[in-house]
Amino acid sequence: MICISNSKLMLGWLSEIHFKSKLARLLQMQSILLQDMICVIFKPLASSDPLWESLCRRDFGSPSIDAILSSPLHPNHHLSWRSLYQQVSQLGFVNCSKLLSGSASNYDFSLVPRGFCSLHFKCSVILLLHCGGWPDILYGVGLLSRYTEHPRQSHLVAAKRILRYIRGRHVDDTWVAYVGNEFRKVPRWEKLNSGIPSGRFGHSCVALNESLVLFGGINDSGVRHNDTWLGHVLHDEMNGINLSWRLLDVGSVAPPPRGAHAGCCVDDRKMVIHGGIGMYGLRLSDTWLLDLSDDIRSATWHEIATQLSPPARSGHTLTCIGGNRMVMFGGRGLGYEVLNDVWLLDLREEYPKWVQLIYDPSNIPKGIPLPRVGHSATLILGGKILIYGGEDSCRHRKDDFWLLDINCIPTVKMDSHIDSKSLSKMWRRLKAEGSERPNCRSFHRACVNDSGLYVYVFGGMVDGLIQPAESSDLRFDGDLFLVELGLQI
Repeated sequence: MICISNSKLMLGWLSEIHFKSKLARLLQMQSILLQDMICVIFKPLASSDPLWESLCRRDFGSPSIDAILSSPLHPNHHLSWRSLYQQVSQLGFVNCSKLLSGSASNYDFSLVPRGFCSLHFKCSVILLLHCGGWPDILYGVGLLSRYTEHPRQSHLVAAKRILRYIRGRHVDDTWVAYVGNEFRKVPRWEKLNSGIPSGRFGHSCVALNESLVLFGGINDSGVRHNDTWLGHVLHDEMNGINLSWRLLDVGSVAPPPRGAHAGCCVDDRKMVIHGGIGMYGLRLSDTWLLDLSDDIRSATWHEIATQLSPPARSGHTLTCIGGNRMVMFGGRGLGYEVLNDVWLLDLREEYPKWVQLIYDPSNIPKGIPLPRVGHSATLILGGKILIYGGEDSCRHRKDDFWLLDINCIPTVKMDSHIDSKSLSKMWRRLKAEGSERPNCRSFHRACVNDSGLYVYVFGGMVDGLIQPAESSDLRFDGDLFLVELGLQI
């Protein structure tokens, strides 16, 4: 009551802008809306656009807000900051559409990439690092990964046959899809020929400022790599996109060779990788950090040794959630089981530590995602991770979208037992709308644009036939989809 009675006095002492900025730093959305209902003095503040803009910048990040304001699709004079904040906080669906190169009747499949790739959003384009193979080749590679996971004699014989089929037919090309502004619905593809690094699959590739960093992967002969490459991206109006690769000198210390590991960028100068499939098909549980020098001419690897680490796995995701923090989800474990556990890693601590969010499996509330491997996990607007697709232990591919709200994850120093109520807030399944939704797929790639509003999904394993004359339950897709957050702005 004292605070309420002195509100007028406080408002008299502080300027309106100063007061609103203090509110934006201290209060949550629910607190402001509550004050709107119970206190007449706060009512005009709760509807103040500058206050809600400050909240959006605080919780969504200024780079995302600036990208929204600069977009010709969302002129700022039509933008209600309060509505944006509330819709992002209560996001319940996504709109999906397929992007075609030219009209559907004039679709030229020779002008688009196919199969596996790494996917990154740069400037007003999507940059695709394509180091896998064409659909028939990748089919063999996919089967090879399936058989080597279960090393029985019959599977080994099948794997050898596949190796004979795909050996020497790798692809090492790079593709660019222009999707900005006028190419929003109809992207224009361009192929860049670099020749290096050599063709591979299961590698990791992250975007650091205007560069790409690639590590590891598996070639057509099943050989694991542990080389580290830097790709410098050049973009100008006249010449378009150019990409030049250079093998980084990392010294004598490097992670063991591997593929199907997870990686993400940290703090624009570092890359973290975890797990994967190492030599002889053994799954790994180690964590490594790549630190690039200021001139990005050399780099050093060192292992992040922790007392507790996640169990060995492959096909999982590692997503940076800001600063030096990251979230790991899912994958296939050492016993070939498929996982849906969540782990946190914070490199800000003097001694980094993996922390697992532990909950009682018998008391899981409705709305927790099933275990999966080969999914995508993308940080979108509002500090949330959008998880899509993947496959379960029976290799049934999925087409569902899940939202992991990292704002509901508690800050902990040790293993944290999460109650059912907190789990219900952390996880939310989103409805997928649109006439051309992505079909069930796994081992695809996804990235988000600068605003955090648009997610692009490409490639992966899908159900269907490889060739019309061949019968199979697997093919590799070359479609590009746009997934828009369900917002009215």
